[in-house]
Amino acid sequence: MQIQEAVETCVTRKYADFEGRATRSEFWWFMLFCVIINVLLGVAAEWAAGIFFVAMLVPSLAAGTRRLRDTGRSPWWWLLMVPPVLVVGWLVLLVFFVQRGSEPATAAAPARPDAPATPT
Repeated sequence: MQIQEAVETCVTRKYADFEGRATRSEFWWFMLFCVIINVLLGVAAEWAAGIFFVAMLVPSLAAGTRRLRDTGRSPWWWLLMVPPVLVVGWLVLLVFFVQRGSEPATAAAPARPDAPATPT
């Protein structure tokens, strides 16, 4: 996935979609886009950077949630960003975000070993 496709997916198609999965490339291209635009706007006009940050907050959280799901983790891991654990929380989330995603469950390969091989 290229940067244009990742931004288009996260901003237009899945703006507030917290379901499903996000690949590493989708997540990291979108985050790179957000950082670059925010830095450029911060240099030009701080108020514009603030508006852009607020506008991209929901799609960033949605992409992060989908990325956590892709690595096989619960979205509740976002709670590591709560102030008392903020110092180490972002490091833990960073490690989770860079890990390879798990393969989605299919009828031939169920997500759990005890799950039935064919849907009922």
